[in-house]
Amino acid sequence: MANFVGLRLPLPVLGGVCSSSPTVSRAVIRKWNWRIKGPRRMLLGLGVGVSFFSQFMTMATNSNSFIASARITAGPSVDQILKNVEWPEQFPFKEEDFQRFDETPDSLFYEAPRFVTHIDGPAIAALTKYYSKVFPPSDTPGVSILDMCSSWVSHFPSGYKQERVVGLGMNEEELKRNPVLTEYAVQDLNVNPKLPFDDNSFDIITNVVSVDYLTKPLDVFMEMSRILKPGGLAIMSFSNRCFWTKAISIWTSTGDADHVMIVGSYFHYTGGFEPPQAVDISPNPGRSDPMYIVYSRKLSTA
Repeated sequence: MANFVGLRLPLPVLGGVCSSSPTVSRAVIRKWNWRIKGPRRMLLGLGVGVSFFSQFMTMATNSNSFIASARITAGPSVDQILKNVEWPEQFPFKEEDFQRFDETPDSLFYEAPRFVTHIDGPAIAALTKYYSKVFPPSDTPGVSILDMCSSWVSHFPSGYKQERVVGLGMNEEELKRNPVLTEYAVQDLNVNPKLPFDDNSFDIITNVVSVDYLTKPLDVFMEMSRILKPGGLAIMSFSNRCFWTKAISIWTSTGDADHVMIVGSYFHYTGGFEPPQAVDISPNPGRSDPMYIVYSRKLSTA
């Protein structure tokens, strides 16, 4: 019989790290619980690399928490998390799982440019190294890349160029500073998830440490599928760091391994993608920011 874990976790996340904190004040807990209208649930909260991470979870249903049931039948490593998943028939998350602590307009939050990096140097280097392995060679004719939720830096390999590299982000000053972009657009995907690009436009879509802010993820992933060329690659990278007041509830109340499942579910329930895969590219576990990739390709036409 499968071992299932379903832990209640009413704690929000403080600072820049999206993981549970035992030092949260009772006042903050009460405020958080009030804002999300009920108890929050943790999928696993056991972290990555736990030896008995061979079964995912099953959760009871109630009116105040999401329902999620999927089983992992492979091994414990991050690279195996999305192998042979038995997904529920319907998308298991509810509207309340995509609420945020701060529901003020994101345009206000991102109004001032932030010329900083949101992951540490070793994590950036690991992501850049990963890109160098999966990107087409620089200056490949006809290649187009979209860096979604972009900013002043995209962490592409040094000197990397393509005829078209588009940045889609929230702050124009940041996008103007990004040296790899050939063009950019400013758009709040939580207000308008419709991507302003033609069908079958891009070979690659990247998203760096921002998938956790999407309040309409299936809409955005459907748009990603639409604008990717057949066989095009979508790469979602994330750490355990975030602006916790703007990250969605289901993200801040769960752990790293759960995040892999959450992003994998976006690909799965969108349709039009190959089964998603995960990889742990963390450079120095325990000594630098963790770094995870969930990726998939748009199904190729016959």
